[in-house]
Amino acid sequence: MRLSELGGKEIVDVKKAERLGILGQTDLEIDERTGQVMALVIPSVKWFGLKREGNELKVPWKHIKKIGTDIVILDIPED
Repeated sequence: MRLSELGGKEIVDVKKAERLGILGQTDLEIDERTGQVMALVIPSVKWFGLKREGNELKVPWKHIKKIGTDIVILDIPED
């Protein structure tokens, strides 16, 4: 799958059944040596879509369970 195909997909946590954001509004952590995506960095959003500074969720790639046509499903372990 190409990076351009990920843009615009909703990110959903399957355990909490909540929407975390949209790809394209997130950052990717990429291993510079291999080019592999290591994690999604999802900013926390408050009222009116404005970002909160410093609050973000870093989700390792291994927690992505399924990438569909419209949705990326995450299975994030509860700490």
